[in-house]
Amino acid sequence: MMKFTQLAGRMSALAAAVLVLSACSSLSKVKSDGTTDEPVWPRWDKVTFHKTRGTFPDAGSLVQVKPGLTKDELYYLLGRPHYGEMWRPREWNYLFHFHTPGQGTNGVTTCQFKVLFDRNMFSNETYWHAVDPENATCPPQLQEPATPVQQQQYHRYTLSADVLFAFDRSSEQDLQPRGREELSELVDKLRNFDQLNSITVIGHTDYLGSDAYNQRLSQQRAETVRRYLTAQGLPADKIRAVGMGESQPVKQCDNHGGRSQLIACLQPNRRVEIQVDGYGSR
Repeated sequence: MMKFTQLAGRMSALAAAVLVLSACSSLSKVKSDGTTDEPVWPRWDKVTFHKTRGTFPDAGSLVQVKPGLTKDELYYLLGRPHYGEMWRPREWNYLFHFHTPGQGTNGVTTCQFKVLFDRNMFSNETYWHAVDPENATCPPQLQEPATPVQQQQYHRYTLSADVLFAFDRSSEQDLQPRGREELSELVDKLRNFDQLNSITVIGHTDYLGSDAYNQRLSQQRAETVRRYLTAQGLPADKIRAVGMGESQPVKQCDNHGGRSQLIACLQPNRRVEIQVDGYGSR
């Protein structure tokens, strides 16, 4: 990793080298099929996640980005986008750094990466944009992952939050018997994996309530499930919990009818997804 002073020097060089671009990261005119005729790049110094730093991505994860991924799958591979986004954005933007001895500032090349989504929120086109140096090749010669992609398996298990928890609840004491049973069955499956690399627990809510409340509820539910998996013997250092709030609905409902009908209609959006990186289950 770069020292802070090196990073400060590199950012100063970037300020002189980079053209002033639009500060908004969602201005590209994205077509319904997830393509654009002219990608618009946000300013490098308007990063809202990791604050002007961006990240050093994993090369093995980058080569797995392809059309047809969901936002959850992309989040799993690259993390959250580095620029602030509007609700249900059709593009995600990242600021990535790569160690390139003898090239770039302090041996680091900086690139922006954009992923566009179609109207169904599946990834389609991707774009690279050189930041420092301006004529850099982005991405710079990515290496294939040590484990061939075809041997890696990504499994997703979706559990209804209404099965796991009472409505609007999130603590371990609120886990319902059927929910505990389903989680225990999942633990038995995961114990039989020949290799278990990581587990990501992702909480989702419906849109009832404020954004802040739903974000907190989804994170708390994900944390509760993470603790339960750990208590059942799965490795704590390989499990992380993420709350997505109401940002990724799978069903839209109108507001006609009473509240109980609306709650029932929105049920599929209240869920906990468990993404597993592992292979060779017996």
